[in-house]
Amino acid sequence: MWDSLLTSFLDRAIRKGRLEVTFADGTCKTFGGGPGGPEIEVTLKDPDLPRKMITDIELAFCEGYMDGDIELGNDDLYGVIELAMVNLRSDGARRGGVQRAVSTSRRILRRIAQFNPVGKAQENVAHHYDLSGALYDLFLDEDRQYSCAYFARPDMTLEEAQLAKKHHIAGKLRLKPGLKVLDIGCGWGGMALTLARDYGVRVVGVTLSREQHAIATRRVKEAGLEDQVDIRLQDYRHVDETFDRVVSVGMFEHVGVPHYREYFRHVKQFLAPDGVALIHTIGRSDPPGATAAFITKYIFPGGYVPALSEASAAIEKERLVTCDVEVWRLHYAETLKHWYDRFMENVDKARELYDERFVRMWRLYLIASEMTFRMNDQVVFQFQLARDQQAVPLTRDYLYRDADATTGGQASAKAATPERAQSAAE
Repeated sequence: MWDSLLTSFLDRAIRKGRLEVTFADGTCKTFGGGPGGPEIEVTLKDPDLPRKMITDIELAFCEGYMDGDIELGNDDLYGVIELAMVNLRSDGARRGGVQRAVSTSRRILRRIAQFNPVGKAQENVAHHYDLSGALYDLFLDEDRQYSCAYFARPDMTLEEAQLAKKHHIAGKLRLKPGLKVLDIGCGWGGMALTLARDYGVRVVGVTLSREQHAIATRRVKEAGLEDQVDIRLQDYRHVDETFDRVVSVGMFEHVGVPHYREYFRHVKQFLAPDGVALIHTIGRSDPPGATAAFITKYIFPGGYVPALSEASAAIEKERLVTCDVEVWRLHYAETLKHWYDRFMENVDKARELYDERFVRMWRLYLIASEMTFRMNDQVVFQFQLARDQQAVPLTRDYLYRDADATTGGQASAKAATPERAQSAAE
């Protein structure tokens, strides 16, 4: 029965490209055949997979692939994810009743899934960011920037693009020596170190990851910047100081919809009257939705990518001034491609750290994320916020006066001087 139900579902769903499925009993079925998609071969080795796929096809496929119960022709993960995106996600009307019910219930229950009080928030962060530090060495740049890079030129290396990202953000913060900056979700300390070293500011960085805190603290000491950078293992909600600037890169995705107003309320409280904040987050171009079950269960529990309307509503209700919103398209797709290529270059080391199942999971995560940015209109939002609408200039011209800040032209190969940081703020 389940084989027949899955066959009927795929008959309706697959229109573009071609899918050949071999079931556990040896039966082979072909679906689609229309232009506009790849040709993919899938073998279902577990006879129970059709039942699982009828209930939640995305999660069942991911778990089947991770467990080795699904085999792909030429191990073509890119191809099968592209096929799914051009078919299953492009026309919700073709989903079966069970699929629609699962999707609807996920949206309804998302506020429960994203409830992240202080204790739970730390557990969720530990799930991903307290993995072995050696894992992240396999695919990140030397500065361990685990967020979207800024490809101001298409031929940039990952290192250049991550550097360009940091300087672009610094430009929006309007920094000058001596300012006090709060870095919410400081990661391994790369942004804090760059702002302190290149712009002469003092930085308090907070993280919930013990692994990140240990590494960031060590990096600060090695850089001789202990008098400028203070890395704390602390929830941002427990910070009770005032800052000239607030920056948060790649952390808002972990806040959760129920906490949006709480988050922006704290950002406003942190800011001095003439302060400026820059919030950098993944976003969705479509209306509010729910996080894919695979991501919630295996990668980022409690995480959610906001729609512009959701973030903006919380900002408005907390009466922060939105000075600028910038949307980065495809920059994260390129970042993820660099990460995936580096991960695959070191895949044997990843197996030694964990196992084959983990490697399959991580490949799914990186490829699915890249393809979501390429094909499903996922983007990055940068919100420049203030308490006073005159806190920043009226145009963006100031961002592009220093070409190094946006082209990534080896700007940080040598540290900026305080005089340069002062001129950038004028």
